[in-house]
Amino acid sequence: MALPAPALLVLEDGRTFRGESFGAVGETFGEAVFSTGMSGYQETLTDPSYHRQVVVMTAPHVGNTGMNDEDMESSRIWVAGYVVRDPARVPSNWRSTRSLADDLREQGVVGISGVDTRALTRHLRERGAMRVGISTTETDPQRLLEKVRGSAEMTGSNLSEAVTTADAYVVPAVGDKRFTVAAVDLGIKANTPRMMSERGIEVHVLPATATLDDVQATGADGLFFSNGPGDPAATTAQVALLQDALRAGIPYFGICFGNQLFGRALGFGTFKLKYGHRGVNQPVMDRTTGKVEVTAHNHGFAVDAPLEGSTTTEFGEATVSHVCLNDDVVEGLELRDPEERGGRLLSFSVQYHPEAAAGPHDAAYLFDRFCDLMTERKEA
Repeated sequence: MALPAPALLVLEDGRTFRGESFGAVGETFGEAVFSTGMSGYQETLTDPSYHRQVVVMTAPHVGNTGMNDEDMESSRIWVAGYVVRDPARVPSNWRSTRSLADDLREQGVVGISGVDTRALTRHLRERGAMRVGISTTETDPQRLLEKVRGSAEMTGSNLSEAVTTADAYVVPAVGDKRFTVAAVDLGIKANTPRMMSERGIEVHVLPATATLDDVQATGADGLFFSNGPGDPAATTAQVALLQDALRAGIPYFGICFGNQLFGRALGFGTFKLKYGHRGVNQPVMDRTTGKVEVTAHNHGFAVDAPLEGSTTTEFGEATVSHVCLNDDVVEGLELRDPEERGGRLLSFSVQYHPEAAAGPHDAAYLFDRFCDLMTERKEA
């Protein structure tokens, strides 16, 4: 077997790491981010939210369980590049059908191994997420740095339409059909409609360009916005759709990017986090119940909303329902009728991933909360 080619990683601020090629040979650019998950690398790689991002794995050993067709969250690998310290030489798992390196090569994903990922992660924590380049063809750090600084930034990027489905499709309800939900695909993961269908929901997955007419044509009892990549401030058409749906009285549930767009629809701002939340071990408090959940995250932007009190909007009273216990970042929003009209829940969202396929599963109850919301709407 031929030895892997030398590879070079250069960050936007000039910090340089050398290692070996892992995956495809060539050159790639994106935003350098790190994921703290000890498992679930296949779900990370195939999550469309990582479009145009180079993912640094903090777990030192990656690829042990290989790759399979069952754990894909979409039809392809979406990361722009991949950084690991010590890739498994041989995968060992009864479900594995191929190696991680094989999939990266086949799909043209340029990666690097043999890198001190702890030093790289500490650098990103101190300096913040930034642009990065990985190359097996360019050996001069200064020349690669010039290319990095000429590459696109994540701030201001509208990326949801680059990852959405080309055509609408339906995921049928399992067992008796209870509800119909229009799910706008902004980078949806496969487990999301699966978890809704298990609750008797017929899910109509719509492209990111869907209009209110498209939503209502499905006979939707509720509207759902998925996770997805990009800057929520640059994503305006979906915010307008959501505002139209709220005016029409359609119950709404959003996750991750869907939480940020819900915040903007309610009049709040959004901002870029220094290095984001990415991993499967983020502690979040559900302030409506007082319970603390261990949750899966993948976001670099957050909603700028007051943690205390409510905000009066055109659509009702908005409050922060969930908060991250590490840094007080807004992790969920609720929209309710004013107290004088009963304070009924109208819509809600969370910043994290209740559909997390690799776990944890503390937040799966949110799909049941969505069902309860649609039931109340039908009975009202």
